[in-house]
Amino acid sequence: MPQVVRSRIGALHGPSPIPPLPHRFRSLADRESVEVLHRAARVLVASLPALTDRLVEALYAQEPAYRAAIDSDRAGVWQEVHHSLRHNVGSLIQPREFREPAHRTSRWIGEVRAEQGVPLDAVLHAFRMGGAMVWQDLVDETARRDPDDIRLLVHVAADVWNFVDEHCGVVADAYRQAERRQSWRRENRQRLMVAALLDGTARIADLAEAAEMLGLPEQGRYAVLAVAGGPRGPGSAAASRAGAAQHGPGAAARPPVALPAGVPGATVLWHPGPDAEFAILPLAGSSGELGALAAALDVPAGTRAGIGSAVEGLAALGDARRLAETALRACPASGGTVLLDEHLPDALVVSSPALAGALADRVLGPLDRLDPADRDVIVETLTAWLDADGSAQRAGARLYCHRNTVLNRLRRFEQLTGRCLTRPRDAVEVSLALAARRLLGGI
Repeated sequence: MPQVVRSRIGALHGPSPIPPLPHRFRSLADRESVEVLHRAARVLVASLPALTDRLVEALYAQEPAYRAAIDSDRAGVWQEVHHSLRHNVGSLIQPREFREPAHRTSRWIGEVRAEQGVPLDAVLHAFRMGGAMVWQDLVDETARRDPDDIRLLVHVAADVWNFVDEHCGVVADAYRQAERRQSWRRENRQRLMVAALLDGTARIADLAEAAEMLGLPEQGRYAVLAVAGGPRGPGSAAASRAGAAQHGPGAAARPPVALPAGVPGATVLWHPGPDAEFAILPLAGSSGELGALAAALDVPAGTRAGIGSAVEGLAALGDARRLAETALRACPASGGTVLLDEHLPDALVVSSPALAGALADRVLGPLDRLDPADRDVIVETLTAWLDADGSAQRAGARLYCHRNTVLNRLRRFEQLTGRCLTRPRDAVEVSLALAARRLLGGI
């Protein structure tokens, strides 16, 4: 019988040291076999320090994941092993008194090892090594005392290994719960760090830690993308926060727009804001990179997307976010993508709504006295002419009318407003006034 037991200890190095138990387990233990178990277990309780020494040495020799912990704090590991053995061997003698303390100890070990980063397989292997060593000592002590009693001890073998499997389950459950808590804390800290960077409130002293935590270069080149509206609805940011509350921080919500393949998705960080969602875009620094990104951005119908100008370093991400918000405000209400660098006049308009509104009233106010349909025709013609770089012919083609019709409408505008479209200053003011009405409301 001892040889059979020792072969099981050797099997602990294989992929499945303990075969799964049947769903329904019926103990074969009787009163006599339990008494044999208790006698042997009491001897083990008296020699726990020596048993602890042997198990710690076995862990050091056979489980590489434990070596660093033993090297750095052998006394701490020894106390942990001793505490676990004391409760677990005690459970063989007095299960009612020791069951819950033994479970608490196993849960504590699972949580501590998870926080230390010891692999779960290694922790379970350590528990099974301990179980195998306890069982072998029980057999050896019984054989020393009365070899005939070994046949009775076999009746409780399944109970002992069922006990070991039970504690492996307790350890695994505690370990995974601790992992989830760690992941929650880590992702929550990452989200807070991203929020501080985008708000511009991150401390300079924290930038190196933020770079390491987020996997981004501290002195890299970045832009920020702001997205609002679309199928996800105006409350998409709130929906993202609700999803994070339901699934835990860092639960990956579907990005509001699809980024092109040229942007490495692993380094793009999304963050929900009150009115928009933001993405931090690491840039390679190539010429025209932002323009190519804006052209390739897959924006759903009705969604507005604004890309701010490039900035240098994580410390400037607050500025990048504000530039992206300006670009977003310059987006048409119907949706689309605006690259700030290519829409600077519109950005000027939305950056100062009060002044832009005053300019629009000053320049276009006289048109408000017209019939709305008549006013809309003049504004549409004026817009088409400006978009056609002052070509009446091309504007007429866009409006499906003759060039002379375009010129007549432009002259009427000049007469009503006192502006001269061939005068550069007036042309600039008219262009900005039209942008203000288009972006801020009105005509």
